[in-house]
Amino acid sequence: MIKAKEIQWLPKPQSSPEKLQKLKEELDLDPLILELLLQRGIHDFESARAFFKPSLTQLHDPFLMKDMDRAVRRLHQAKTQAERIMIYGDYDVDGTTSVALMANFLAPHYDNFITYIPDRYKEGYGVSLAGIDTAAAEGVSLIIALDCGIKALEQVGYAQEKGIDFIICDHHTPGPSLPEAAAVLDPKRKDCPYPYKGLSGCGVGFKLCQALCKEWEIDEAEAWRQLDLLALSIGADIVPMTGENRVLAHFGLEKINSDPSEGIQALLETSGSVNKRLSIGDVVFILAPRINAAGRLAHAGEAVNLLRGQDLSLLPEIAKEIENRNQERKELDRSITKEALAQIEQDIPAEAYSTVVFDQSWHKGVIGIVASRLIENWYRPTIVLTQSGDKLAGSARSVEGFDLYKALEACEQELIQFGGHAAAAGMTLKPEQLPAFKAAFEKAVREQILPEQRLERLHYDLEITAEDIDAKLYRLIQRFAPFGPENLAPTFLIRGLKDQGSRVVGEEGKHLKLNLVDPDSGLCIEGIGFNLGSKLAILQKEESVALLFHLELNVFRGQASLQMRVLDLKANQELKDEHG
Repeated sequence: MIKAKEIQWLPKPQSSPEKLQKLKEELDLDPLILELLLQRGIHDFESARAFFKPSLTQLHDPFLMKDMDRAVRRLHQAKTQAERIMIYGDYDVDGTTSVALMANFLAPHYDNFITYIPDRYKEGYGVSLAGIDTAAAEGVSLIIALDCGIKALEQVGYAQEKGIDFIICDHHTPGPSLPEAAAVLDPKRKDCPYPYKGLSGCGVGFKLCQALCKEWEIDEAEAWRQLDLLALSIGADIVPMTGENRVLAHFGLEKINSDPSEGIQALLETSGSVNKRLSIGDVVFILAPRINAAGRLAHAGEAVNLLRGQDLSLLPEIAKEIENRNQERKELDRSITKEALAQIEQDIPAEAYSTVVFDQSWHKGVIGIVASRLIENWYRPTIVLTQSGDKLAGSARSVEGFDLYKALEACEQELIQFGGHAAAAGMTLKPEQLPAFKAAFEKAVREQILPEQRLERLHYDLEITAEDIDAKLYRLIQRFAPFGPENLAPTFLIRGLKDQGSRVVGEEGKHLKLNLVDPDSGLCIEGIGFNLGSKLAILQKEESVALLFHLELNVFRGQASLQMRVLDLKANQELKDEHG
């Protein structure tokens, strides 16, 4: 698959010599590493120590969160009066890990509860009236809503009519008004003084568990035992890898790699990852899609059952079923993406500002993934639609910097409903509205998008030379992990490399195996460029090339060697023309 547009390479802002010198006086490190630290907001010895040596003592007091005292009091009341509780969570990884974490933590101390995950297709996202009806039928008088609920004003009011209270643990941005719940825990509340705003939904639930440890005089180690689930949510939900999230992910990954819960262990076994030391990237690309597959193609309750691991004899069977769902999801993803690309090439002009594709047979559970895939090939705001009953349902994804939600607001007269945020959204419409909606969306994008937002952009941290690439650099970079938003793995630029027998590999020659040499030093460098097979012609044609890459360790047949994970490559002359 060939990208339709060239990728623009942009350097990140570099620090002043004065700042570099000041940090050098406190940390005796290579200037290259010092610059990477400064880019991440590390300006002195103390912040560097906290960054390089995460500690659970760095976590904030959970009672700093607005309404935490109210949440703890309401749960204590439920325990004292033997009330039945429902632990309710969304159907994605953040939601299912939240439910499993809360249930696992509560069970030894108060087990009069049920868990509930809404059906993706029958109930949709967030707190549902059907879920509240189930709670009422089960004799529930308190619902703990995790990773959802911050905008559930109507639903919380409906529950109150049935004598059911809510504790909301959410991390999404609130609307103008908050639900009238017993407690609303959300660090993004305008009146919440909690110092860290980037928690996942599971992270907010974890803070409630921390608070209960204090209130019920429980050893905090019981909360720490759930950190593998929390690391899953942090990786999968693409929250900032800074502050508390980075600390929690660090220790959660340690648990995944040394003492995973039985459910995660079963998932590792079925995915063939038992003997692999997992990074956050592995969590995102190996574990998270499998957990998500349960909610996409069946019911996410499967994932909660796995992550709770109550009946050990059933875990291998549940894990195998989830693995089968994931294989089915991958096949659907592959086939629908292929069909959608063919539709784009046949029906949508290359100069279009947006992409809207539709087929009534496409599976609703994977259209969001497909929308992201299409952007990898045709870099423009994209909507993928399918039939859902007598309506059309769509999933939209945006490009960097473009506010998708605002564009959809300009088209709302052609929609039944829509929701989401700047980067991703969903919508429903009548079949007869489709032609007008396509036209309205194309018009909105054309009017609102900036010229630079039509170019895919890659940002790099530093330009380095072949002589900089060694085991010491790799080891130091690994100390920056875990990586994620706002603490991405460093991206480097290198110029002037010459081809020395590079070749395409993989199905249909999709990938590029690079063998390169630096003519100045004579050093040879290997690399892999996934989905860059089409770039082989540049290597063979041009005298020298420039690359953007991450530095990684390649292990093959027990032998480890450094290699470049190449993100893009250009002719050296082309880069000179652009950057000088």
